[in-house]
Amino acid sequence: MAVTSNDLFYSRLPVNEIPLGDLLMENHLFFKVPDNWHVLITDVKNSTQAALDGQHQTVNLVATGSIVAALNIAFKDNISVPFFFGGDGATFIIPPSLLTATLTALQQHRENTLNNFNLDLRVGHVPVTEVYEQGHELRLSKLKTSDLFNIPVLLGTGLTFAERKIKAEDQPSPSQLYNTGELDMSGMHCRWDKIKPPANNFEVVCLQVIAKEGIQQADAFKQVIESIDKIYGAPEARKPISISKLRMMATFEKIGREMRTRLGGFNAMYLLRTWITTSLGKIYFKTKKGKEYLYKLVDMSDTLVIDGKINTVITGSAEQREQLKKVLDDLENRNKILYGLHVSSESVMSCYVRNMDDQHVHFVDGADGGYTNAAGVLKKKIYSLQTN
Repeated sequence: MAVTSNDLFYSRLPVNEIPLGDLLMENHLFFKVPDNWHVLITDVKNSTQAALDGQHQTVNLVATGSIVAALNIAFKDNISVPFFFGGDGATFIIPPSLLTATLTALQQHRENTLNNFNLDLRVGHVPVTEVYEQGHELRLSKLKTSDLFNIPVLLGTGLTFAERKIKAEDQPSPSQLYNTGELDMSGMHCRWDKIKPPANNFEVVCLQVIAKEGIQQADAFKQVIESIDKIYGAPEARKPISISKLRMMATFEKIGREMRTRLGGFNAMYLLRTWITTSLGKIYFKTKKGKEYLYKLVDMSDTLVIDGKINTVITGSAEQREQLKKVLDDLENRNKILYGLHVSSESVMSCYVRNMDDQHVHFVDGADGGYTNAAGVLKKKIYSLQTN
């Protein structure tokens, strides 16, 4: 396929190396998503109940699988696309050239998820032009968040509109949409045990924030981010992932979940081979190259998502969390924001590893449904406002 300049919209965005609070106020550093692109959204239906039933790590794995399936397609065409991890699903904004192949892959991933885990993965898309026709915005920028990692930063309510539209519509079953081909899930890994915070007295906080209607999103988000910086310190200081707390978990149950997500079923050779390589990983990570990979893993852990909302996983003390809640409560009482917050004692991580050098990203959530529960708190607040 010939790659066009339109396909490279996101690839060519400049990477900004300024504090996030400053970036949010620089309107000229945000660019309108092309009209002919598409928003794709996946999410596990009834994920809150699934987390209560002890399936939270499976839900995270399914969400990560969505990202792996979509990015592997884009990678083959050397196209970079923005994506946003949400704990129980994922969101992408892609050019039209990738639409059919990506939807096909996601629908097959949906079918595999239902067959293997009895979880229903919603898959849907909305043309960006429809988002704009309904009066919503999608403006993108890129932010360098560490030595090796940059993230998309999106302002506007376009993704919220697309999510509501997709959830309101009945989605056809996979067999009604596309002929399924071979699903490429290479690079997906889920081999880390639950991860304790860096310090023994720390906790893991999952936070979701939206700006109230009529409030400038950028200004509200700047106040929240700068408050987190002031209370918890720099982004690297509040990451819940640290090398000293990482432990590989080579159980057949955990590897089996990864296997069924990647392959869509059981494969004895894959299970045995992966168990052996995971067991040997403990030796590898003591080597110089292994230690370099662990440093990059922490550096490239995805703990901040700005997709028209703030979604972040941070670690610190209970006292710091109470300070943050006072700030958030004040902003909420002044009708600036609404927020949901959930506290966990550990975090969980699933990974997309194209290679062990510099092409990997690690998705982090609270161990007992952090993002899902924070979103639940926020949804109750939104519902209360709508019904009062």
